[in-house]
Formats: sequence, C-alpha cells, structure tokens
Amino acid sequence: MKVILIGSGNVATHLGGALKAAGHDILQVWSRNANHASALASLLSAVPIDNLDDLNDNGDIYILSVADDAIADMASDFPFKDKLLVHTSGTTELDAIKSGSSLTGVFYPLQTFSKQKPIDFRNIPIVVEGSSESISSLLLSLASDISDKTEVVNSEKRRVLHLAAVFACNFSNHLYAIAGEILAEQQLNFDLIRPLIAETAAKAQVYAPSQVQTGPAARKDFGTMERHLLYLENKQEWYKIYKVLSESIVNNTQ
Repeated sequence: MKVILIGSGNVATHLGGALKAAGHDILQVWSRNANHASALASLLSAVPIDNLDDLNDNGDIYILSVADDAIADMASDFPFKDKLLVHTSGTTELDAIKSGSSLTGVFYPLQTFSKQKPIDFRNIPIVVEGSSESISSLLLSLASDISDKTEVVNSEKRRVLHLAAVFACNFSNHLYAIAGEILAEQQLNFDLIRPLIAETAAKAQVYAPSQVQTGPAARKDFGTMERHLLYLENKQEWYKIYKVLSESIVNNTQ
C-alpha cells in the first residue's frame, strides 16, 4: 500500500518502519516541525512536508498519528474526502475523524514506544476499527502484515483496553521512577531491583497477576507497612500512593 504518515512522533516512527519493512511504500511524512518531518522521512525514504496542502493525493491510506487532542482538528483539515483516513489513538472515537473523510478507521498498536528503543512489531497487538466492514477487513489485513496479534475492536472496548494499559504500563513505570528516587536518596543503584521488575513482568506473562501477588500487603503484614509509611512521612505524595495501593491489595487478596 501507499502510506502517508501525518505525524512524526514515537508511534509514527515505529509504525512507519514496520510498514516499510513489510514492503509498503511510505510516500510522505508530515510534521508541523520541518526538521522532525525530514528526520523521519529520511529513515523511510519518504518526502517530508510541513503543510497539509502538500499532501500527495495518491495515497492508499493516510495515518493520523498525532496527540489525541489534535486528532479532530487535524481531521477537519484533511483535504481528501474520499481517501482512507485512520488514527492511531487508544482513546479517541472513530467518529472523531468523520469530518475528514467518508472512509475512516482506527489502527491502534497497543505498546509503549520510545524512538531510541527498537521493537519487534510482530509481537505487538494491533486493534483496528473501520467505518465499514470492508475497511475493517482491509485494516486487519494491513495489521497482519506487521503483527501476529490483530483484532477488530470497537471504540468503546478500545477505550477500556487503553485504560487497562495505563494501569499496567504508565502507572507501573511511574512507580519504577518513585522506587528509583527512593533508592537514590540512599545512594543505592536502580540495577539492584531490575531483576525483581523482570521477574514480576515474566510471571504476568504466565499467571493471572492476582494469583501471584506478593509483598507485605498481600501477607497482611501491617507492621512492615507501618514502618514503610513512617519512612515516607516526609514524602506525602508517595505516602498516599503507598497507602492507597496497599489498602487495595489488602482488600483484594485472599
């Protein structure tokens, strides 16, 4: 397919690379920042543009990969009302881009992306949705070119999927950051807990997380929890997080 990327961030970078590796042609990369457009376009052998008026009208699919709060406005400026326009958001409804084209869809890769870290798209779930069954089928076929885990999911279920992902990924990573600061205060290296993080993630690949919950809250070890809270008394934000999460584990562990 002839692909045009509208966006040059983390998702566009990895998605563009995966599609190119699968044999699809990346015709153009748009970004408001001309330098960003040029940087990604050079990796994909594409033409960089920073004006939507310069979009090639020969594309088969236009992938809108921008911040969620910009999707609707960007779609309204899309110049081709009979071209397939899709967005890559986990939370934005399909209808948010209906002003842009009569042919719309969602192409959402469920993963956390950083430009500097390579990733194997074959292992990334991609959920799709189309404004018609034929578009859903086309997007499912495109997703299958780069991923072994593809599924048609409507907007409501996709929002729930994204919510679960925020708990599992974004919140967990923030807790890693807090753990790192706690360690740094005592000149302890974060490397000391990397094996623990890896083992926790590995168990989640095999077991239901609720079945392998460990720690003082799971054991109802209130003495240890009180000592932890005492240490955190001068860090009220962390104190509250520890207390809320511990209470949740206590209440949900048999």
